[in-house]
Amino acid sequence: MFRTLAAIATVAATALPALAESPVPADRLVTVVTAADPQTQLMSMVLTTQAVAKGTAVHVLLCGPAGDIALKDAPESATAGQPPRDMSPQGLLGGIIAMGGRVEVCAIYLPGKGMGPEALIEGVGVAQPPAMADALLDRDAAVWSF
Repeated sequence: MFRTLAAIATVAATALPALAESPVPADRLVTVVTAADPQTQLMSMVLTTQAVAKGTAVHVLLCGPAGDIALKDAPESATAGQPPRDMSPQGLLGGIIAMGGRVEVCAIYLPGKGMGPEALIEGVGVAQPPAMADALLDRDAAVWSF
């Protein structure tokens, strides 16, 4: 029994630090944001921006209250700078788009608001459920949900 425990401890001591030092990044990231809270929305954009900067292909899906981030006439909660760096969810969303990230609102978001695609900022589209399901099921994609 002691030998088995010693062997497990040896493997853990050598393998775990290596895993911690060199994470294997996903090829693709799908960020799903539904939160109404502006701080949560901003943090989702901060982390997604970091993923894009690391070379990850990013697809952002905004649903429910988070869809407001993508509106031309967005509420102040989406456009107001927040501490500590005076950044806003919509400002960082624009950066993600500029860096090549794909951004869409849920297919039912605009009809639910009585709006059309013209209400969205440039670079934001409307998700198609079959394609979005494929993106979420992609084994090579990480999925973050906020």
